[in-house]
Parts: sequence; C-alpha cells; structure tokens
Amino acid sequence: MIIGPAYPLRGGLATFDELFCKAFIGQGHHCEIISYSLQYPGFLFPGTTQYDASGNAPKDIKIHTLINSVNPFSWFKTARFIKAQKPDFIVFRFWIPFMAPALGCIARLVRKKGIKVLAITDNVIPHEKFPAKRQLANYFIKGCDGFVTMSKAVMKDLEEFTTTPNRKYLLHPLYTSFGEKLEKAAARRALGLPEDASLVLFFGLIRKYKGLDMLLQAFGELKSRPGIKLVIAGEFYEDRQPYLDLIKEYGIEEQVILHGNFIANEDVKLYFSAADLVALPYRDATQSGVTQVSFHFEVPTLVTNVGGLGEIIPNKTAGYVVEPNGKAIAGAISDYFSNSRMEAFTEGMKNEKQKYDWKIFVDEVVDLYKKL
Repeated sequence: MIIGPAYPLRGGLATFDELFCKAFIGQGHHCEIISYSLQYPGFLFPGTTQYDASGNAPKDIKIHTLINSVNPFSWFKTARFIKAQKPDFIVFRFWIPFMAPALGCIARLVRKKGIKVLAITDNVIPHEKFPAKRQLANYFIKGCDGFVTMSKAVMKDLEEFTTTPNRKYLLHPLYTSFGEKLEKAAARRALGLPEDASLVLFFGLIRKYKGLDMLLQAFGELKSRPGIKLVIAGEFYEDRQPYLDLIKEYGIEEQVILHGNFIANEDVKLYFSAADLVALPYRDATQSGVTQVSFHFEVPTLVTNVGGLGEIIPNKTAGYVVEPNGKAIAGAISDYFSNSRMEAFTEGMKNEKQKYDWKIFVDEVVDLYKKL
C-alpha cells in the first residue's frame, strides 16, 4: 500500500504515486493507494485549489481517501483499515514536516501488527522555514523501518536522524503519464506561442527557492537577443508582483511570456513539446520531478548546481549544470543557441533516460522490503 497524495488531489506527488502504484501492479504485485480526504487546511495552502477538476481519475488502480492531516481520529481509522488489509509493507511519501504527526502516528500503529514501513523521503528538511521541522522529521523517521531517497542531498539529511542500513538512494523514475511528444510547431500553435522563436521553458509551481528571479536576471543579460524568449508556465505560490517588477526593471517585457496558472496534466505535453530548452534555476533543491518530465519528452535541460540537480543532468551532454546566478545561467543559454547544441543534447537526453525506468525503481523497493 502506498500512503500519499493521489486523485482527486493534483500535482507531481499525486502523479508519481499513481504511476508507482501502476508499476507495482504491472509487475504482478497487488497495490492500492491511501490518500488524503484533507491534505492541507485551506489557510495553509498557497495555491488556488488542491484538487484536480478534470474528472480524469486514473484507471485500474484503487485509491482510498482516508487521511485527514489535522484530525487524529482519521489517523486511527486509517491504521485500522491498513491492518485489516494485511499488506506485506506500506510505503509513505514524506515531503513536509506538517505531515509528520499524522504519518508518524499511522506508522507506529501498523508496525505493532508486524507490517513493515518504508518511506520515500522527498525532503527531510524542507526548503522553506517551518516550526520545529527537525523535531517533526525525527518523529516520523523513528516510526519507519526503511527509507528511499531520490537524491544524495536528501540521503545526507536523512543521516542526521538515522544510521539504519535499511536505506537506498534510487533514481527518480520518469513521469510517463503526460502522453507522447508532439510536433513542435503544432504545440506552439496550440499554446499561442511564436513558432519562429527560441523558447526556454520554466515549468512548475513558482516559489522563491526555485530561482525564477535569477532566470529573469539572465534574460536581462540576454535582452540584446530578442529571438530568445522565456515561457513561464505555472501557478504562483507567492506574490507575483515582484516578478512582474523585475521583468519591467530588466526591460524584457517582449521576451517573457507568462502563463501564470496551474498547468493541467493534459497540457503538460504541449509545453514540453514546444520548448527548445527547459530551465531549473533553483537556489535550493533536493531533486525535481520537472527533470523527469524533461527526460520523458527528451528536452535538454539547464539546472543549477544545488542539491541533487547536478546528479541528474550530465553537464554539456544533456544540458547544463551551472552556478546559481544570472550571469552563469545567461552564459549557458547563449551557448546553447549560439552553438546549436540542441541536436546533440537531445541525443544525450535519449541515452540518459533509459536508467529511469519504473521497473528498476519497483524492484529496488521490493528488495529493500525483503531485507527488513
């Protein structure tokens, strides 16, 4: 059983969990998901909605919406449900300290019945400030038997709380649920993007740690090359005005195309098919699911040398790994288009993506369970 966000919740975690469940089933295991009836109270959620309004529920998997993150009665109910199902093991998704009380409580209750508890720790110590984050992380981690991280940076953070040998660093599998790549001109027409421009894509929820301000600074350095344009596709999880002010300050209004809303799953393929280069100018990171979307669509990707990002994109083979500042980012973008790197780097993406197969990931998780 996978314990984490899933439909009708939206976002990268939900998409991952649904693909993870399907991968287990595809390899002959029985797997179901336990998700949240309430993930975040409204006042804590920075976006417009937590829910997928498409009505496109994933097929062939069973999702139980049981956990209310702030209602302890639901935690005990969830634990009773898990114990009644008698799974061999459960896999928690842990990405924010806020979830530690609920997930840590459930973990302790089911372990008493001999059910093994694994955790995929997307983050151990979060990017943003959070009260008592280390104490909360410690509470959750002490309730688990084994751990998976998808970056070496998170593994290092995990070692602050546990020295158990029952932990593995695994590569983040591909996001394969967004469809196949489209012809570039058709994707651009569908999005109303210029067909003759060189397009850099910034994709995903917009938060301070993702460094969009540095990317805008980079485009300030590139404003003498108006044919290179930046497409910002994602919902603002903070005030957008400072970013609009930077666009004006750098005089790049004609180079920046802002699609500042949440991008529905069915539209993801349009943006990645339209892009020439994806940019992740993060100032802090563990790993990012955006890179795995890039690999799926075989779009060369620029990342900054922070956290685990440099582990994923081979520098000057499938993209760039640069220092987190505007000048370095601008230099890489200029090199990419001036020296026609797209064809070679796309081939690099095709070669690299083979190692991110879901079968490898599931086999490693099952192997970890068998060692417990």
